[in-house]
Amino acid sequence: MNNNGLPFDIEKIIEDARNELEKITRKDELEYWRIKYFGRKGVFAILTSKIPELSQHLRPEAGRKINEAKNLLNELLQQKKIIVESAQTYNDTGLNYTLTGLKPDYGYFNPITLVSRDIVRIFQNLGFGVHTGPEIETDFYNFEALNMPEDHPARDMWDTFYLDAERKFLLRTHTSPVQIRVMEKLKIPFRIIAIGKTFRRDAFDASHSPVFHQVEGLMVGYDITFSNLKAVLIFFLRELFGSNVRVRFLPSYFPFTEPSAEISISCVICNGRGCQTCGFSGWIEILGAGMVHPEVFLKAGIKEKNITGFAFGAGIERIAMIKYRIDDIRQFYLNDIRFLTQFE
Repeated sequence: MNNNGLPFDIEKIIEDARNELEKITRKDELEYWRIKYFGRKGVFAILTSKIPELSQHLRPEAGRKINEAKNLLNELLQQKKIIVESAQTYNDTGLNYTLTGLKPDYGYFNPITLVSRDIVRIFQNLGFGVHTGPEIETDFYNFEALNMPEDHPARDMWDTFYLDAERKFLLRTHTSPVQIRVMEKLKIPFRIIAIGKTFRRDAFDASHSPVFHQVEGLMVGYDITFSNLKAVLIFFLRELFGSNVRVRFLPSYFPFTEPSAEISISCVICNGRGCQTCGFSGWIEILGAGMVHPEVFLKAGIKEKNITGFAFGAGIERIAMIKYRIDDIRQFYLNDIRFLTQFE
């Protein structure tokens, strides 16, 4: 008698079974082992049948030890099955399925996505909401409501994809139509950015694409001034490109803002000293902005005289090309894993 009075040594049974299992290399040997220990006349069946012969106080302990041993050996059996079957498959096919597999290539975020997330984060921290708007627009929202009636020469600035013969529906050429839709719905004051795809009939080359992304900003309220516009954009550009970047505002023209400005930053490649990227000027144009034109407010149904606001817009691809020093816009759309892995 051992094992605390039990008439069998369960540890010795486990050790013997393990040693036998380790030496097995074929399925028929594995089946023989299974029958020997788990069959109807196997080791555990015999041990279980002898439990009623034990004294009353030993029966629970005997049953517990037998069940623990069965569970352990059954787990080892399942593991051994996988090894034996894989080895058999290797022998039949020449493939070893037990080897660690090759790590597959997986996707990375496109720089456009990374820059878009940075832009949204910066403006959300300033209290701006985020809107998208429809990509299929009407002529009213894309042009007319933005102070560009049918015969306005500014329409020539956009080479448009029209969707019908009457030229009433089109693929939006900029995200500015979202300004009108927001002004029609939101209660003043408000501040938002609109971000998404835009479309123009441009050639697909190193600096142009017929599909690209823009971000549009709009703040409307009481006594909003050009100083507010400057403060917001300077903060935004320094958050995006670094605190040392310098920001320049020059007069410009857009039909939906007055006054309007072209905003440039000191070249992040040469730190403003002058290089090929900035045309040796030390400055890179980055976005356009201005105070919302009174006609745009009227088209959106805003007639209060003390309402003012500013708007700005930028191409996300252009920002990404400057931020990551990419010299060909087509790289964003080729889905080349070698390119995308640089931007983890």
